[in-house]
Amino acid sequence: MRLVDFIKHYWLIITLFILIAITALSLWPVAQLPKVPGTDKSHHFFAYGALILPLALRKPTHWLLIAFSFIVFSGLIELIQPYVNRYGEWLDMAANLAGLVCGIIIASIMEYCYKQAKNKI
Repeated sequence: MRLVDFIKHYWLIITLFILIAITALSLWPVAQLPKVPGTDKSHHFFAYGALILPLALRKPTHWLLIAFSFIVFSGLIELIQPYVNRYGEWLDMAANLAGLVCGIIIASIMEYCYKQAKNKI
């Protein structure tokens, strides 16, 4: 219960930190492109799942609009990446979207368990 309370209280700071980390790691120029593109889908999935989790737990006003903006952000990152010597792949965006959806589902499960535990106290 403390973890959920912590995330709900500091959701904005956590979300902004993860968003900045995703942006930096996605746009940091690399000296050489990896030889095989498409091996990092799990990183995309987990990063965007972590990004949405605090927002989906707290559910501030217009949280779904903010979640949609993460989808747009993901697409923009993929469009920009070829200009910083990175691969821009639409399958990365699909992994990002899947991570967002799963993050929302996990947040819903956490919220349900949190309420059940609170009712038992």
